[in-house]
Amino acid sequence: MSTVITIERGKIPAEVGDGASAASLRLARPMLQWTLAGLLLAFGQLAAIGQPLEADPPLTDDQLRSRVSELVDTLDADQLAQRQQAERDLLALGPEALRLLPEPDDRFSAEAQQRLRRVRLALQQQRAEADAGARTVRLGSVTTLQEALAKITAESGIEFEVQGEAAAPLQLTLGPLSFWETLDVVLDAAELDVNFYAGGPGRMVLVPRGESRPSRTDSAAYAGVYRLEATATTARRDFHQPQLNRLTVGLEVAWEPRLTPIGLNLPLDRVTAVLGDGTELKPDEGQFDIAASSQLPFSQLNLPLPLPAGSPQRIATLRGTLRAMLPGAAEHFEVPLANPPAPAKVGNLTFAVEEVRPNGEIHEVRMEVAFEEAGNAFESHRQWIFENPAYVTDAEGNRLEHLGYQVYRQTSNRVGIGYLFDLGGELEGKTFHYHTPISVVAREAEFELKDIPLP
Repeated sequence: MSTVITIERGKIPAEVGDGASAASLRLARPMLQWTLAGLLLAFGQLAAIGQPLEADPPLTDDQLRSRVSELVDTLDADQLAQRQQAERDLLALGPEALRLLPEPDDRFSAEAQQRLRRVRLALQQQRAEADAGARTVRLGSVTTLQEALAKITAESGIEFEVQGEAAAPLQLTLGPLSFWETLDVVLDAAELDVNFYAGGPGRMVLVPRGESRPSRTDSAAYAGVYRLEATATTARRDFHQPQLNRLTVGLEVAWEPRLTPIGLNLPLDRVTAVLGDGTELKPDEGQFDIAASSQLPFSQLNLPLPLPAGSPQRIATLRGTLRAMLPGAAEHFEVPLANPPAPAKVGNLTFAVEEVRPNGEIHEVRMEVAFEEAGNAFESHRQWIFENPAYVTDAEGNRLEHLGYQVYRQTSNRVGIGYLFDLGGELEGKTFHYHTPISVVAREAEFELKDIPLP
């Protein structure tokens, strides 16, 4: 918050001497007092420059509800300036206001409905951007590994399983850092490592570190939600086909397990390796598509570079940019199968159960997901949409998993999927559940790895 003060000069009459009239003196004195007061106020404000301003305390739930209601009512104010300011103030409240915004229906004028829609879309985008950003972990001071992991879980939602002594002593004090930076410092202190293959969605398994394993913090580059590490370098010289000569850098790319990138890739024209002697190596043009799955929060790739002359000892820096679409906020849809409602629209996503087709005791639940702006998130090789949880519950709350699915429609911004369920021939009391991101955010993350030994 900044304060802008405008000081206007008081105009004191020129003739304020013995010959000035009493009226002139009466006029001059209050104007002089006002001018001095203004100057004192100005000097007070100038003295305060550089002093930290106290942030306004966050609104309580009741205060936020009252503020949203007041601003929504002002969207129909008589004056245009008031309506515009109310829209700006609603946006300034941030994504927390989303759950309190009313639907833009006939209670409001056409203009107020339009403003409400704009606010909702903008706040949903704000929330998507925040959800797709790196989590900050505030570890503070901890005395055991168990305490440290519990704090990381509380901040990130990721659960940990430790193969070893979880209550081992650990003296650490850390300020706010990203998820991966915080975890790496803790694992280095506890001499642990990550076994990605033993974990699962939202869960990581920590194992004792190998004797020759270098420090995780010294080996890694952190870029947004990603952690990158060079795992190997190989050099190949082909005497018959020199064009096949290559220096290859093995890279491990991990992301925060709470999300799975969509369409993760590494543009090769954005990659530069600088050797210890200053020589630059650039790979051929194109891009690496990096496989991303919700089951394994990491992937590996072999980055090809030109084979350098001589016998360089190291790559001083390896820079590049990761591109991806990241899932934003998610929504859980519940639809009664006996009487599916009309399509539901949340943000720029529309969800609908289009049809329930019986075939004896087996039913096909046909549903469609459509994005107004999907980018290339629905290209045929993207698998993320098929990894979204889809299941049925009966009247007693028992969960029924699907027996398989088939895609019956796929375009640039919509996908129709038919899920097969054994529902016993009855639809009454059964509910279809579907959990999906309602927005996709395009993001780039620049990284820089340092001091990579060469063979």
